[in-house]
Amino acid sequence: MSIFQAILIAILEGLTEFLPISSTAHMVFLSSVFGIEKDEFVKMFQVSIQFGAILAVVFLYWRKFFNFKGINFYVKLACAVVPALVLGYFFDDAIESVLEKPVPIAIVLIVGGIILLFVDAYFKNPQILKEEDISLPKAIKIGFWQCLAMMPGTSRAAASIIGGMQQKLSRETAAEFSFFLAVPTMLAVTAYSVFLKKWTHNGLTEKGYQMIMADNHHIQLFVLGNVIAFVVAVIAIKLFIGVIKKYGFKIWGWYRIVIGSILLAYFLQSGL
Repeated sequence: MSIFQAILIAILEGLTEFLPISSTAHMVFLSSVFGIEKDEFVKMFQVSIQFGAILAVVFLYWRKFFNFKGINFYVKLACAVVPALVLGYFFDDAIESVLEKPVPIAIVLIVGGIILLFVDAYFKNPQILKEEDISLPKAIKIGFWQCLAMMPGTSRAAASIIGGMQQKLSRETAAEFSFFLAVPTMLAVTAYSVFLKKWTHNGLTEKGYQMIMADNHHIQLFVLGNVIAFVVAVIAIKLFIGVIKKYGFKIWGWYRIVIGSILLAYFLQSGL
């Protein structure tokens, strides 16, 4: 993987991770169009640069994350992330092996877009306008909603935001709680991929950090990818909050439908 390809992946990660538009779908399309070989290092890289995106949330909401008097905040996140960790551990690889194909991802992207067109109208009269009012049971239910993102193309953000609105959160509060929930979720996935998971690379079985430290080029890619993902994610999060305040989720629904249709046509024409 070249530095240019790594920069493209990092920009895409930062842009799409916290938006309800599926980072997986965009990664698949990017890899196909730009001929990025999906070897084990590239797969690990795509996961590891989520760390930069995580830091963007902590940076923007540092008062929330470093308010150690607000113990309930940490308890809610810890409990809400459990469903994704448990189900992900047992089923994620199996689901991806079946569903992480371009055409099904494009179809899921379109279906999710159609759902987003009606979210604002369906979930009216929110009762919870700030994170402090989210109860522990509601947080756990949102955590289960997040598990829908195990289906590639769904979008972790979309699943958890819709789950939040179904639990009577306002769309802004649902989006922000989705950001918060992303931190332990993505941190766990990233840590597993870098430190625990065994990858087959160049005929060797290695941990993620061993692949990163294998040569200076890999180290450069890892550092550069995380820095770019951080900067772009900060911008994307601010943009997203501003857009949903003014326009709601319809704009993202139409985006998913248009991009999904383009991807579906491209993949079908390419025979992928």
